[in-house]
Amino acid sequence: MRRKITMAAAAGTLALSLAACGGGGAGSTESTEGAGGGAEKSDITIGVAMPTETSERWIADGNAVKDGLEKLGYKVELQYAGDDIPTQTQQIDQMITSGADVLIVASIDGTALTSQLEAAAAANIPVIAYDRLIRDSENVDFYVTFDNFAVGVAQGTALLRGMGIVDEAGAEVADVTGPFNIELFAGSPDDNNAGFFFEGAMSVLDPYITDGTLVVKSGQTDFDTVATLRWSQEAAQKRMEDLLTSTYSDGSTLAGVLSPFDGISRGIITALQGVGQGPTIEAGLPIVTGQDAEVASVKLIADGVQSSTIFKDTRKLAEQSIKVTEAFINGDEPEANDTETYDNGKKVVPSFLLDVDTVFTDDITPLLVDSGYWTADEVASGVSD
Repeated sequence: MRRKITMAAAAGTLALSLAACGGGGAGSTESTEGAGGGAEKSDITIGVAMPTETSERWIADGNAVKDGLEKLGYKVELQYAGDDIPTQTQQIDQMITSGADVLIVASIDGTALTSQLEAAAAANIPVIAYDRLIRDSENVDFYVTFDNFAVGVAQGTALLRGMGIVDEAGAEVADVTGPFNIELFAGSPDDNNAGFFFEGAMSVLDPYITDGTLVVKSGQTDFDTVATLRWSQEAAQKRMEDLLTSTYSDGSTLAGVLSPFDGISRGIITALQGVGQGPTIEAGLPIVTGQDAEVASVKLIADGVQSSTIFKDTRKLAEQSIKVTEAFINGDEPEANDTETYDNGKKVVPSFLLDVDTVFTDDITPLLVDSGYWTADEVASGVSD
């Protein structure tokens, strides 16, 4: 029977991580036996729980993690939950009972996995939260994500840049005074990241709202009102349609929309085009931001329809999660570069944060095509091969 890392050892490892960010790091060669119990890689199983296959982004994440771990010789059980919470809890339960040595979990609802994490802790299985923080549990061992507040800052800045209020360097453009009408959309309220995105964006936009340059004509500015459950494109389209009817039927001009995700962006754009706006930015379509560089939205950016997206290179996220996994397997201390930000309600979870890039039309080739994230043909068609 494989021997997994003891809870005492796990607690010591995390205490070291909090006390000395970095330490031996994921590449450490310390001999302490870890979650793999000294077994051969081919006898070690990693459970990978992803939220949905309806988003290109999560398909890419799941495949990247699975492929990377399998190339190293590990067995991988990858499951997608179809954005259904009971399905995901059942999948994780099954991974635990079938003997997973480490769990990598991108949660649907960050508050819904407490009992599963208790079971993992009882079986001495380290749990890595993948991009979405798992809340209200002390049994989250590590968090791998992007700098989510910085994502929001980038989105807010991209909205200002798209509207011509700031330039490419972020400096205010002279003689641009407004007022400009905007509307705000946020992500799913059960995703911890959504609040960071919104707070980051509003840290940029609030000063312009305060001085009157920007006006949220609907008055809908609080997170709970503008949140979009499950990041739903259809829900975003319906809300945008309702806003156009209730707030802009008097002929007022909508200049821009803060959107936190490309799927939501496409719903917003569909609603705007449905009332005759656009069909392109040059033809009068409002500026719409986005996130995740989904190929359908990258095509819209190339075509002058969507203004921008935030590129979170999921290959880097997968690579970092694999490094953390191997650290736990080998009994090493995972490398953390943030031990203060992500309090899940029970503990501050040691984290590794990755940087992001903003993509406008001119950035598609250098950031996405030249790096091999998408091919030129995929961008041209808006469909991944």
